[in-house]
Amino acid sequence: MIKLRTLVFFFLSLGCFINAQEKKPNILWIVCEDISPTLSMYGDKTAKTPNLDKLATQSIIYQNAFATTGVCAPSRSAIITGMLPTSIGTMYMRTGNDVMSWGKRKYKEVATKGEGESKEAVLDLKGNTVREYSAVIPENIKCFTEYLRANGYYCTNNQKTDYQFAAPLSAWDENDPKAHWRNSPKGKPFFAVFNIGDTHESKLWLNNDLPLTVNPATVPVPPYFPDNEIARKDIARHYSNIEIMDKNVGFIIDELKKDGLYDNTIIFFYSDHGGPLPHQKREIYDYGLQAPLMIKGINQKNSQSSNRLISFTDLGPTVLSLANVKPPQDLDGKSFLGQYEVKPRKYVYGTSDRFDEFTDRIRSVRTEHYVYIKNYHPDFTKYKDVQYRKKVPLMVNMLELKAKNQLNDVQMAWFQTKEKEELYDVRKDPFSTNNLAAKPEYKAVLEELRLACSQQFDDKFDYAGLPESEMVSKMWPNNQQPKTEMPIYKIKDKTIALSCPTKGSSLSYIISDSKDEKYDLNSNWNLYTQPIQIASSKYIYVIANRIGFMDSEIKLIELQ
Repeated sequence: MIKLRTLVFFFLSLGCFINAQEKKPNILWIVCEDISPTLSMYGDKTAKTPNLDKLATQSIIYQNAFATTGVCAPSRSAIITGMLPTSIGTMYMRTGNDVMSWGKRKYKEVATKGEGESKEAVLDLKGNTVREYSAVIPENIKCFTEYLRANGYYCTNNQKTDYQFAAPLSAWDENDPKAHWRNSPKGKPFFAVFNIGDTHESKLWLNNDLPLTVNPATVPVPPYFPDNEIARKDIARHYSNIEIMDKNVGFIIDELKKDGLYDNTIIFFYSDHGGPLPHQKREIYDYGLQAPLMIKGINQKNSQSSNRLISFTDLGPTVLSLANVKPPQDLDGKSFLGQYEVKPRKYVYGTSDRFDEFTDRIRSVRTEHYVYIKNYHPDFTKYKDVQYRKKVPLMVNMLELKAKNQLNDVQMAWFQTKEKEELYDVRKDPFSTNNLAAKPEYKAVLEELRLACSQQFDDKFDYAGLPESEMVSKMWPNNQQPKTEMPIYKIKDKTIALSCPTKGSSLSYIISDSKDEKYDLNSNWNLYTQPIQIASSKYIYVIANRIGFMDSEIKLIELQ
């Protein structure tokens, strides 16, 4: 019976995405922040979300979708590259200000976190200060959107990036608050991303003056929270923020429908990781990593549910597959839809390292039934005293109750040191309160997942094996950001071929009849993929970039 249901689901899914094989489909990502699957299509009807509810009636609803990390920058680095953060050196929470659009691209020699008198230097596990930096990732890894652009897609991002490195010029045609599929050239397929920040952790206090649209008396209170007025209000604030987010989802979908593009566009909706509240955000448990994921296919008219395990490293490769572009073989992520779909994965992996001013090292392996967690520093508490989260009233309240010894055993467990290994049956124990690692009857499960964890994080290179300051010193030799070398060119038979000596670099260009243009990152650069026909053009402006490096200077080439 299970095999029959799986086969039926496969053919239903195939029908929803078959048109993607005939021509390149338009693809839209609607991305929210910091929510677990606390939506009606997942069984939680606390918030009213009519726009998402309607989208769900035409989507595959993934029940087991997981971010790699329970905080923005490492998670988003995995999404944009298709790689685990530990595989590319992006597992630490950002130190710089490369959050929106192309980023600030300015880096102080000592990174600090906190505010006012509580501001502290960021230290690694050896107590060394860490500078602000843009991560230099392996030369063979690029943002997956670069492959889309190379295959004829117009790619736009509005506007959060936050990749743990400054967004490279080669990744996007547009990357700012005005970025929109409506700006794409006629007849060109688009990949458009809209980031909605209404549910971000910060909105728990920034939206404090807005009316609650969800009654605090009706919200579910997880067992790791005290059931009091403060907890209920913050939980209700989050559900109210979900309702605000839903309205903005509706605005985007309405624009798509007005343009006559809705039926012929593949739509992804997901959150960048799990929930925003204390004991959720930054955690490696399901409430930190599990997130909603829905995908609407071409002309899809029915709702489907899938228990397939999805890692957010899989999102980029899946978009490439749907666009009929073969994903690179050396990515951690694998496609779960489209022409290059692979068999379902057995495991998804989680990482937890530095969050702002506090560093740890934790790894997890999740199956449909169990989650295994390895704590490299069991003497550290689960709770991290991050200053930023103390703006949440519930966090302050929990610390006060802890000081008065008024938390129960489940709530106090967060503030205690860890076991070296943890194992939970997530079907029976969704809040991961009963550690099974020492129970003999679970020995086989423990050994299987322990081996899977070791093979992924110990046998392969894990950048967190180095203290962060040492990792950065290898990325930025002599404490200086490396710079991409200047582009070089050759002109032959009315074509110009461009290249750059820097390994792993990409090239962007603009053809112009003017010698005095002042181009910047928002100047609609073209991605260089093959020699360019010169025709009657007079000048070409060229810039080279590599992720984590400083861009080259703009090179002006006179063609005539």
